[in-house]
Amino acid sequence: MAVLVTRPHPDDETTAEALRARGFDVLRAPMLRFEPVPFQDDADATYGAVIVTSANALRAVAPYLADSRLLKLPVFAVGENTAAAARDACFGEVIASKGDAGALRDLVLASAKSKQLKKTNPLLYLAGADLARDLGNELGENGFAVVTRTTYRMVPAPSLPRDVCDAFVAHEVEAVLHYSRRSARAFLEAARSGGVEISALALPQCCISAAVAAVLRDAGAPQVTVAASPDENALFEALGRALQPRLGSNL
Repeated sequence: MAVLVTRPHPDDETTAEALRARGFDVLRAPMLRFEPVPFQDDADATYGAVIVTSANALRAVAPYLADSRLLKLPVFAVGENTAAAARDACFGEVIASKGDAGALRDLVLASAKSKQLKKTNPLLYLAGADLARDLGNELGENGFAVVTRTTYRMVPAPSLPRDVCDAFVAHEVEAVLHYSRRSARAFLEAARSGGVEISALALPQCCISAAVAAVLRDAGAPQVTVAASPDENALFEALGRALQPRLGSNL
């Protein structure tokens, strides 16, 4: 029996490795495909900081950052995974929030309140083409000027891998992990087109947030478990709850 990871590549590999270390067999079906968007820095613009909500934004701009002035700016990043991508891109000062984009917004506001960040210079938001929330507008309502630059897009996968469809038919999948609303929707469409929607939805669906869980519940999934916080460790804990009592205390 295997856990199905729907996270985009290459993060799916990291998740798979962590699950295997916990004793799980793993299948991977990345439901979104990363596509970078050409990036060019506006040399005439002066920014106070960079904000990023996904490691993909940093992967997209990394080829353009050699000797870039942007590397001298502080970076506000969602979570340690995104912060690590910022450090890998050679940003010197990286400040990570715990949680989601809302936590990042609060961190930026707190930095301004403590005078560590000035509102006089705009923030550069390196973002994806499809935003789950309008972080730029939220910061704008609090007195910041935010320049949003689209650096990548995530394209839904049209189908599930053949081995994953076969595993659903053979009842060899024990749970599915979901990381975003868009990937959850793509999973539902792919399962439907592959003729395995009923067997796929009957399994425990473990979701990184309540918003993601709503997509699965609306589709009729009877077993939906939500992580206590929007991070992977909490998602793994949700997986453990969903699979009790089989796992016992193995997680």
